[in-house]
Amino acid sequence: MTGSSFRLGYVPGVTPSKWQRIWAERVPEVPFSLVQLLDEPLVGPVRDGDVDAALLRLPIDRTGLHAIPLYTETTVVVAPKQHWVTAADELTLADLADEVVLHPHDDVLDWVRPPGRSADEHPDTTAHAFGMVAAEVGLLLVPQSVARLHHRKDLAHRPVTDAVQSGVALVWPSVEETSDLMDQFIGIVRGRTVNSTRGRAPIQPKAPVVARQSTPTRQGATRRAKPRHH
Repeated sequence: MTGSSFRLGYVPGVTPSKWQRIWAERVPEVPFSLVQLLDEPLVGPVRDGDVDAALLRLPIDRTGLHAIPLYTETTVVVAPKQHWVTAADELTLADLADEVVLHPHDDVLDWVRPPGRSADEHPDTTAHAFGMVAAEVGLLLVPQSVARLHHRKDLAHRPVTDAVQSGVALVWPSVEETSDLMDQFIGIVRGRTVNSTRGRAPIQPKAPVVARQSTPTRQGATRRAKPRHH
């Protein structure tokens, strides 16, 4: 990190525009840029310093990295609009057991056992798999944000309640001390207000302590009266 800018990597489907807008409001003097990460390993640009931090899908190899899980996405099945699965409000993996399910080489879901029947062809990319779904080659399971990213009028998606889910985390290099800019961004994604303790708001100087002056007393007020002799 150079200290004069902040570069945030992100994977397809993740939408960091909200945090970019808040950064522009709070740290307008520091340019903020977004870098879409597509090539494996996705943690490479973080470790190599090409980006200052990244929004990545879990699980990842956390060696040498800090990671804060942010949220978990619903997994959906993508199908042609006329397919029977679109008649349901939600489905389970058992409902898809007899269906051909596509498993692209860049599948972001970490399956122990892939659901459904395997297709004869494994698409190279998730983007290519959407075209194969439209051609009625098979169905596809992806995080909901990825389904929205590749939205097509001839496709629909439905939630699968017991499918593996995808978590999104903020990831940055593990160093001895987190930089001010990184700490600023952590505060933004965690929802800290600008006036919170770690929100990096300007520190207000303390008012000077004014010594309290005592009220002068009359000369005779502290003297004992002399006894009168009769």
